[in-house]
Amino acid sequence: MSTLPPLKETGTAGSALVDRFDRRVTYLRMSVTDRCDFRCVYCMSEQMTFVPRAQLLTLEELLFVGRTFTELGVTKIRVTGGEPLVRRNILWLLQRLGALANLHELVLTTNGSQLEKMAPALRAAGVRRINISLDSLRPERFRRLTRVGDLDKVLRGVDAALAAGFDKVKLNAVILKHRNHDEVPALVRFAVDHGIDIAFIEEMPLGRIDDHDRAELFYPSDSILADLRPHFTLLPTTRDTGGPARYHRVAGTDSHVGFISPHSHNFCARCNRVRLTAEGRLLLCLGQEHSADLRRVVRAWPQDKRRLEQAIADAMSIKPQGHEFDLVARPVILRHMNTTGG
Repeated sequence: MSTLPPLKETGTAGSALVDRFDRRVTYLRMSVTDRCDFRCVYCMSEQMTFVPRAQLLTLEELLFVGRTFTELGVTKIRVTGGEPLVRRNILWLLQRLGALANLHELVLTTNGSQLEKMAPALRAAGVRRINISLDSLRPERFRRLTRVGDLDKVLRGVDAALAAGFDKVKLNAVILKHRNHDEVPALVRFAVDHGIDIAFIEEMPLGRIDDHDRAELFYPSDSILADLRPHFTLLPTTRDTGGPARYHRVAGTDSHVGFISPHSHNFCARCNRVRLTAEGRLLLCLGQEHSADLRRVVRAWPQDKRRLEQAIADAMSIKPQGHEFDLVARPVILRHMNTTGG
């Protein structure tokens, strides 16, 4: 029987998951693999070394961690990767996460490569919303950006997701100067024509990459907004989906355009999320290395919920105030985005 002391509160009464800055954590981004069937130029190097499979959390361990987070006040879990849909038996995990009593929303981020065949099963498993990465509508450019991706396959995946009846389908696009910034209006038109939303993301300096100089290709959200204004009337909104995006509604439509701007419009003050890597490292900030080793806890004390709860609650005390991205300096964060988890 556990002899641990009562779970310590770390902030606002009534929740164990409140950090030093009185921010309540209600959102877990859970990576299930660092592997991916694409090699996007902003995400990883062309030749990658992936984590040995024995070091990844098992599906049962991921479920245990996810359930524990929901019992501590987390109401939203986003399953990410790498590409989460290449993880073997991923539907087993999604079905069980989707059935958790305290979870309000199970969502997924994917590159779309597996959606044509998996979209109906994902919806049946309890996934409510899905984000699909789409950085270009030009087949040759799409392949250059992903190194190996098939645009037609991804577009068929978008259609399959829409047909499956998710509560919301959204596109994500990382915009790079001189690579795809000229496609911003076309991407919004595609979203509007399909009745879905799109979010534009400033590239984040995670890991060393061999494709380009991030400072030279940086394209800020304000420039994207300026590019869109001659083509669309964008109305600012107070819409909040629980993430970092700022949204505008495209006038005359139900589509929204979001901007995720870690450089130009820092969103750290309202951060409500933490990230679990596929190997069980709890990252307290996207752009810092503050972390807790949850794999050690779940493997040293299997199914000991009190120890895991305490480790998670204790980690709130080291959640930093914010990230410190620097596009000019060599990256402070050496882990790539596929390791970070979406």
